Amino acid sequence: MPYIKIKLSNNGKKAFKLLMDELKISISQAQKLIDKKRLFCNGNLVEEKNQFLDGLVELIVYQNEPKGIEIVYENEDFAVIEKPSGVLSHPNGRNCTYSLCDEIWHLWGEKACVAHRLDKETSGLILVAKHKFAQIELKTMFEKRLVQKSYLALVEGKTKAQFRVDESMDLAKDYDNVKTRMCICKNGKKAITDFQSLEFFENLNASLVLAKPLTGRQHQIRLHLFHVKHKILGEPLYGLEKIQIEQILDGKMSETERIQTTGAKRLLLHSFSLEFKYKNKNFLIQSQKNIKDEFLENLS
Repeated sequence: MPYIKIKLSNNGKKAFKLLMDELKISISQAQKLIDKKRLFCNGNLVEEKNQFLDGLVELIVYQNEPKGIEIVYENEDFAVIEKPSGVLSHPNGRNCTYSLCDEIWHLWGEKACVAHRLDKETSGLILVAKHKFAQIELKTMFEKRLVQKSYLALVEGKTKAQFRVDESMDLAKDYDNVKTRMCICKNGKKAITDFQSLEFFENLNASLVLAKPLTGRQHQIRLHLFHVKHKILGEPLYGLEKIQIEQILDGKMSETERIQTTGAKRLLLHSFSLEFKYKNKNFLIQSQKNIKDEFLENLS
């Protein structure tokens, strides 16, 4: 399990001071660990940063369990890796057993982090900042739309050769506890995606499309394709009943049922390229995966 408890030596110090000395971290980092409810004394949660600790002191930490990851590009500031489908970009709680952080922290230490995120079922390129300066620079670039991204998707039906979807969107407010579902909303946030058809598979009645989001909304490509009646094969949210969504998200639907329900074992969406300028150097990094064949393999 990635989250484990480790014992710390106890010299009767204040909570924040003990963490600073034991872990060689700053006061703000120590206070953050306490705020995250990671520190315990004699089995009791430590909530006061100035509390003097007397007894058994334990800290919950994330233990990396890497499985191996493909590095597409790397320099002293950042790396680009291939995220497999089904892997979280970042641990989502104490019950998370594996995420990209297992790989990133194993390779480059805990100061490294993803500069953006991909949905759990979306595969493909993701940019990793190796240190704080790169993290600030790269995240700012994403916020300012200075990183051009493209995706490949296998979708239902035959699409137009080229088309644009310009539909504002927002978080759905009436879908009970499925909080990640987005909806088309006239008063929502601006969202534009350009699409190009690359290949039509007549026997499957499916199209391989290249998607270029001009804005960066959650589920933008997925929702825009669903809106124009070209749902991505394997889509676990849009167009399904709530009970089906919950079965997929909770891992309670078999592969056979998933294929029958959504058309594929996984969401057939792949982050294909990242294009940006960093330190006056232009980068165009493309996925090395034969994603078309991978998509087709997930249909049965």
